[in-house]
Amino acid sequence: MPRPRRDSTIPPAKERMESAFWKLLGEREYRHITVTDIVRDAQVNRNSFYYHFSGLPELADAAILTEVRSSPLVQDVPDPDADPQLQWRKRITHFMNSPRERERLDRLALLAGPHSSPELIESLRDFARMSLMQMLELTADDLDLKTDLTIDFSVGGLLAILHRWPELRQSVSMDDLLNEDIAVLAMGMYMSMSKENMLAYWNRIFNK
Repeated sequence: MPRPRRDSTIPPAKERMESAFWKLLGEREYRHITVTDIVRDAQVNRNSFYYHFSGLPELADAAILTEVRSSPLVQDVPDPDADPQLQWRKRITHFMNSPRERERLDRLALLAGPHSSPELIESLRDFARMSLMQMLELTADDLDLKTDLTIDFSVGGLLAILHRWPELRQSVSMDDLLNEDIAVLAMGMYMSMSKENMLAYWNRIFNK
């Protein structure tokens, strides 16, 4: 199959193979997905697949990392001096109104669903933890026990939400997500993991 022209509207082969991974994971268990399935669905040849990936596990890791790393929830670092409710409202409004963000959440929810595997869940856990540490500008040497446990707690909460997402997306409303208590809790979690002064933050919140 010839390579798409640079001005072509056809997505690059790597992107098509990652999309094929998510589509197939929604249809069948991961252990039943093959490289043949991927190349057929993505409309690429096997040489193209092995040019980008050594095998299906590497494709799965790449697809998961793409979704986690490009999320605005990871890229857009909270401002500890700003109103947490306004910041939370901005993020949730963008999420609820963005088809791409809903697609991202639907894809990640597959990793916590019945078609997943322990390997996929572990990859999601590792990449989510890594992304949080990058957002917080932390390295492994910076981690004290409190921060280490709080990051694990946050990632565990993310996995629990993803597991329930197929049910929640049918009933959750904007008002549910914009609850002020959730906004303060989310910012408090961020502050607890970050290098910011936690006491100064809570003083600002309570003084308001």
